[in-house]
Amino acid sequence: MNEYKRLNRTLVSKGAIIDYYRDEILVPNGHKGMWDHIEHKGAAAALAVLDDGRILMVRQYRNSIERETLEIPAGGLNTGEDPKDAAVRELKEETGYIAGHVEKLLSLYTTVAFSNEKIHIYLATELKRSVQNLDEDEFVDVEAYTPEQLVAFIREGRIEDSKTISAVMMYVNQNKE
Repeated sequence: MNEYKRLNRTLVSKGAIIDYYRDEILVPNGHKGMWDHIEHKGAAAALAVLDDGRILMVRQYRNSIERETLEIPAGGLNTGEDPKDAAVRELKEETGYIAGHVEKLLSLYTTVAFSNEKIHIYLATELKRSVQNLDEDEFVDVEAYTPEQLVAFIREGRIEDSKTISAVMMYVNQNKE
């Protein structure tokens, strides 16, 4: 395997959710390159399945792409927080549902070319209605769809969020067996 070595990491900007760094990297041919790196604390998400088989989704505005998206509920990890606890917390906050059963579905890195953000996704079932608890700058609509509808939305390009696509397709493929 080719050897890469980070020679230097410089903080460019510290943000609320991420920190942006410039890394000086020694590459295998001996040259040096400058690479961007986004440091992220990690995130957790829940693929929440109602008793009738429909999956809870949240519709919310996303600033980076300047439009609303349809996604599974998710959010950042608090310092030292267990990802499973974070997924349960985000599910309740964003949808107003509490899960009676939660199990690991998958983990994924969102954009390995420049970020270390890792999202842990859990399957949440045995759902009970509770109260939505949104942040004051958060506006989320809760919707429910069949797995087949969500797969069609993915194929049509109506869902482009990587965590949602990965979670839905993993769930659908697991349930085919």
